[in-house]
Amino acid sequence: MVKTPKEIVAELDAYVIGQDDAKRAVAVALYNRYRRMQLSDDMQREITPKNLLMIGPTGVGKTEIARRLAKVVNAPFVKVEATKFTEVGYVGRDVESMVRDLADVAVAMEEERQFAQVRDRARRQADKRLVKLLVPAIKKEKKNTNPMADMMSMLQGLQNGNVPTPAQDEGEVTDEVRNQRLSVAEQLEKGLLEDQELTVTVADAKKQSGMNDMYGQMGIDLGDMLGNMMPQKKVQRTMTVKEAREIFIREESDKLVNHADIYHDAIQSAENNGIIFIDEIDKIAAGDKKTSGEVSREGVQRDILPIVEGSQVNTKYGPLSTDHVLFIGSGAFATAKPSDLIPELQGRFPIRVELNDLTQEDFVRILTEPDNALVKQYIALIGTDGVHVTFTKEAIEKIAAIAIRVNRDTDNIGARRLATILEKLLEDVLYEGPDMQMGDITVTEQYVDNKIGNIAADKDMTRFIL
Repeated sequence: MVKTPKEIVAELDAYVIGQDDAKRAVAVALYNRYRRMQLSDDMQREITPKNLLMIGPTGVGKTEIARRLAKVVNAPFVKVEATKFTEVGYVGRDVESMVRDLADVAVAMEEERQFAQVRDRARRQADKRLVKLLVPAIKKEKKNTNPMADMMSMLQGLQNGNVPTPAQDEGEVTDEVRNQRLSVAEQLEKGLLEDQELTVTVADAKKQSGMNDMYGQMGIDLGDMLGNMMPQKKVQRTMTVKEAREIFIREESDKLVNHADIYHDAIQSAENNGIIFIDEIDKIAAGDKKTSGEVSREGVQRDILPIVEGSQVNTKYGPLSTDHVLFIGSGAFATAKPSDLIPELQGRFPIRVELNDLTQEDFVRILTEPDNALVKQYIALIGTDGVHVTFTKEAIEKIAAIAIRVNRDTDNIGARRLATILEKLLEDVLYEGPDMQMGDITVTEQYVDNKIGNIAADKDMTRFIL
């Protein structure tokens, strides 16, 4: 669905308080990508995305804006920390890994989309497998076989490029078994066996070695190569019918889709809709240290530059061009300035947006208005113990005032201070909640003052507790 800039901002307003300039800028940048897709192919190639640089102290909503933005338009989105990259030639992640991560996200999204299209067919196949597991066939007596002949047959199959699969003994299906399966199939359809347990053979989900990351930097999927050479290890797990069905649906969906199409569509989506959010970009600015070629500073900037300018990166799904990927840089720029970045990189982030410090009124709104407001979260958490918590308006304003004061007197960490204050404020209720027999608690201004007022007034205590 295409959303106008106003509609995008309206959706961001549900989660991010204030910062109207930043929300307008990202909404326009996003909608410009839709505008570009309406033009001719020649014109599309000429128009490059206008990357953004969000400047502001920590805790004012920079990361939240970018994260929610990707969800609004359901676009492939990757958040990376600029400080985790190192210059080429040193140990650490190379900058191209952010593009490979974007490709992985795009493939996962496209896979889910195509799996959803074949889910009904996959579910029918999954239910057939469940019926056979719940009512197994009668096993036949195994015939004596020649192990040497079996091994020679397997080796011959490998030479011909065929991966050997263990022979499946289907067993004998008698009339009694057939009738039982019909009965079980009917019960499955009605949802009567969802909690029944059964033993299922599934693929082993052990993590692959770090070697795959190293080869991945060259666009090689080591796991895929090894998987083609030898059969995947299987393990047995006991689970409910409901859980087993989801595993079977995924396995059957995997057989019904064309993975070449998934990879092609995913690369196209990443190239035209992908968003890469580079956080802490100010930490790789030189600042007062102007040593040319310093590791993790100018060196990383020089490596990031061709990615942001537009280049092709080899991924295990094929080459991915970053010409039209939208990059959003973010940083507090407390000890460095945007002008401390190398000029070429500055030029690739033409839109600068400064996010403002949050006011006391903003804190009050953050505590109460968003769909995921902190006060709503704590009320829901404590409510699981049967305790109903209510905050008065004065209590909310008092919490906001304390947060502003602590941010001013110590370090300004923005809205993150609210989480620290609320956790300290409600620690007794959170601890005693499961054993309390009382149903209602009202948090008043006096309660807030008694619990954390003295701590907030003492600067030495504030530094360690709040």
